[in-house]
Amino acid sequence: MLIHADFMLDTDQARALYHDAAAPLPVFDFHGHLSPQDIAEDRRFENLTATWLAGDHYKWRAMRTAGVDERFITGDAPDREKFEKWAETVPKTLRNPLYHWTHLELARAFGIDRALNPRTAAAIWEEANARLAGPDFSARGILRRMKVAVLCTTDDPADDLRYHQALREAGDPALRVFPTFRPDKALAVEDPENYGRYMERLGQAAGAEIASYEDLLDALRKRHDHFHGLGCRISDHGLEAIFAADWSLADVRQAFGIVRRGRPLAPDLVLQFKSALLYELAVMDREAGWAQQYHLGALRNTNTRMGRLLGPDTGYDAIGDFDIARPLARFLDRLDAEDKLARTILYNLNPRDNEVLASIAGSFQDGRIPGKVQLGPAWWFLDQADGMTRQMEALSNLGLLSQFVGMTTDSRSFLSFPRHEYFRRLLCRLLGREMQQGLLPNDLALVGALVRDVCYENAARYFRLGEAGERWSSNGTR
Repeated sequence: MLIHADFMLDTDQARALYHDAAAPLPVFDFHGHLSPQDIAEDRRFENLTATWLAGDHYKWRAMRTAGVDERFITGDAPDREKFEKWAETVPKTLRNPLYHWTHLELARAFGIDRALNPRTAAAIWEEANARLAGPDFSARGILRRMKVAVLCTTDDPADDLRYHQALREAGDPALRVFPTFRPDKALAVEDPENYGRYMERLGQAAGAEIASYEDLLDALRKRHDHFHGLGCRISDHGLEAIFAADWSLADVRQAFGIVRRGRPLAPDLVLQFKSALLYELAVMDREAGWAQQYHLGALRNTNTRMGRLLGPDTGYDAIGDFDIARPLARFLDRLDAEDKLARTILYNLNPRDNEVLASIAGSFQDGRIPGKVQLGPAWWFLDQADGMTRQMEALSNLGLLSQFVGMTTDSRSFLSFPRHEYFRRLLCRLLGREMQQGLLPNDLALVGALVRDVCYENAARYFRLGEAGERWSSNGTR
């Protein structure tokens, strides 16, 4: 059996830390891409493919690499055949994190402790589907099985948030679901035609025509306020790098007028506009008492041919090597100089940038908010054993691991939450080894308190989610 009680825990101290301090805690998932509609409507999944393979570009990339035809990945093949092709792929993923994740997810969601391969595929398909048909395996039922206490989705300012309103009215005390404000499309002026369509959508959501730059800011503030009213306390941005050029208001107004008329912008005006708007959005977050997240470094949509066939978010993105440090430091400094810097989490996709972001975060701590600026958890291509460990090493060496807000799934799958368990086991393994080696005190109470903080309590304190930003504790009280 690969997934056993002490999986990855190779010292007595690691085992004690995990089983006593980490494992009992619920999950606080502050960044993900689950559908709020699926949660609000408590979706029932018709089979294992629908809940496990649909939308999971991690698995799709592996299947393509293993020689699986696209018909069995995103195409029109029957769901059972898609699952069978995944079962054929799994034995080929040895040493890829998907091998661990696959078996953790089967074990934790369905109690299936057998290896998935072509010989076991039929039995696992039948067993998992039988469980999915049961009363406790709806979308919210799965979340409860995974001990998810707090969950944040990723939402556009133009979204009407009807499903978040429905969840709020349902008032499930065991599962708190909040929107996250992600205004990336408001910055995307490179494509005037799409930008014009988005301005119409955003204007309809805000109940106002957007004819000027000031109109745009007013519309975004109205949507920001609406998100706040539904408990949102976090924004998120997915950028290649931070925009931090100097700008003049006259040039920004001119840029908006040009793009609003459907005409392309010169590169210098694009950068001015994005720098100005990103700054204004950060100020909104600070004024509202929110935290803000910046996911930096993704090289998106690298395959033109497949992009035309399948569209974005289908597994054709990569790690970029953008200039991160100088514009980020300038952006944070501009806000900090005016005391307008909100709590900030910085995510890097290129592993070379772990120490870069950790050192920049340390330059903007203010002595008032513990861990105010954070090196975010290992993300996307880095959320595997090596990437998570390297992130924790960089944070420990250049900051304070004790203030870290911990792991998140960044996932579109309801079965992805064992990634929190994977992270917790790695954390306890790292600390347990150093306790055994005499590099940390052999004090389970002391180190166990750090584990509990990193795995849940720090996030509950940091994000202040709820009606008025209340702190959610691990025992479900406020």
